[in-house]
Amino acid sequence: MKIKHLNLTVTNVSTARTFLETYFGMTCGGSRGNSFAALFDDDGFVLTLMKGEEVRYPKTFHIGFPQENEEQVNAINQRLKEDGFDVKPPQQAHGYTFYVEAPGGFTVEVLC
Repeated sequence: MKIKHLNLTVTNVSTARTFLETYFGMTCGGSRGNSFAALFDDDGFVLTLMKGEEVRYPKTFHIGFPQENEEQVNAINQRLKEDGFDVKPPQQAHGYTFYVEAPGGFTVEVLC
């Protein structure tokens, strides 16, 4: 059994959607303005975004996008940095990893 769906409450559906499409290759299968979007990955996972007024995830909450190798992690990190996101360089921890605060009020981990 594997998890195939997750819903995130976000402060801005449009910017969160664009972020996930741009940096992580998710594809929007449908949306309702800035109130809802359904995003899909290439493995059939469905990530829905719903607008909320107040978004307060626990400090350690995050979603992860595993990559195949360190080069891919470095490339995403560099692209985010060039586009103005506040990201620290990847480091070796429980994997080769870094975190970024995504538009909409949630954290993303990129790792291999």
